[in-house]
Amino acid sequence: MDGMRASGVSAILAAGGIGARLGAGQPKQFLELDGRSMLELSLAVLATHPDVDEVVVALPAAHLDPLPACLTRGWPRPVRVVAGGARRQDSVAQAFAAVALTSEVVLVHDAARPFASAGLVRRMIAAARASGAAIPAVAATDTVKLGRAADGGIVVAATVPRQDVYLAQTPQAFTRDVLAAALAEGARADVATDEAGLVERLGGQVAIVDGEPANVKITTPEDLAAARARATRAPAPAAVRVGTGYDLHRLVAGRPLILGGVTIPFDTGLEGHSDADIICHAVTDAVLGAAALGDIGRLFPDTDAAWKGADSVVLLRQAMTHVQAAGYLVGNVDVTVIAQRPKLLPYLAAIRANLAAALGVTEGAVSVKGKTNEHVDSMGRGESMACHAVALLLRTAASPEPRVPSPEPRP
Repeated sequence: MDGMRASGVSAILAAGGIGARLGAGQPKQFLELDGRSMLELSLAVLATHPDVDEVVVALPAAHLDPLPACLTRGWPRPVRVVAGGARRQDSVAQAFAAVALTSEVVLVHDAARPFASAGLVRRMIAAARASGAAIPAVAATDTVKLGRAADGGIVVAATVPRQDVYLAQTPQAFTRDVLAAALAEGARADVATDEAGLVERLGGQVAIVDGEPANVKITTPEDLAAARARATRAPAPAAVRVGTGYDLHRLVAGRPLILGGVTIPFDTGLEGHSDADIICHAVTDAVLGAAALGDIGRLFPDTDAAWKGADSVVLLRQAMTHVQAAGYLVGNVDVTVIAQRPKLLPYLAAIRANLAAALGVTEGAVSVKGKTNEHVDSMGRGESMACHAVALLLRTAASPEPRVPSPEPRP
């Protein structure tokens, strides 16, 4: 690692198979559930998750050119694509070779499990850091029998204690070294159904984390029919959400003027509990409002000394983790700053770059413009500045019912 400390999280999306058992005439990951492919739904939970730093997708080689449209969208997290191999472990190994060297934890998720939740992803990351290898699983509820062939049919060979049986799911999670050793074993082994099985072959211990009954794998035509019925029944949140934000602060002597994370030379600055960055405050309210997640005052109350002098770009980035976890990404943001002085044109490029980085979008998705107030009212007299922002959010996953988050913990 050349002195680098691995601390990040990478996710591998295994989508290299052809799904022959489903008999759909095309790889099952490209089949749609209520207008969105399984590949897109499975990717969305990873590429929008605040704890995931990147996603590497293993696709069948025949589908690399052109790439499916969902893989070229501007996701909040980088998405890279590699060619899959002949076996599952080969596809995962190809993807693992492309994982960032700074990743401490690597998730492996099946594209045929489109209903995994953001909460499950978070639990798996924590379990991997605690134990080195972990799988989500649900306990068997039916009596479990072992069968054997006899007289041209199948008879019961034994009854397995139900309390000892768990049905494995994905995403499975591993520390980097554990997964590397498992995949090296996979290169020597016969076909393995999952990476946890390779860890077991090496004598490693794999922790079991509570899985989710809804996190089903789509394998048969019956599975596909049930998944489509579920996706159609689910109340889909709006694909496009719009939110507005507004902020105003007085200009006072002895304070720096900070707008969009840029310190602008000026004889006065904005008064406030944090750094009083009206651009970041308005944009934060816009994205939270579009996702129905409350406002900046609820997340970072000005009655809490923890946020005194806080960098509002950091606050915007933290607010975006809630937006992404709710299943949305930013389409674009439009900002209007109302100030008689100073002229903002020399600083707009830097402001746009700061906002784009915090929002997880390209700079082309961020517009910032300045307007005077024609010497009218406090803004026109140079006594205050204000900012309006509009944010467009796009749905990326089956979003839960929006729940206003509790105040952020103290830093």
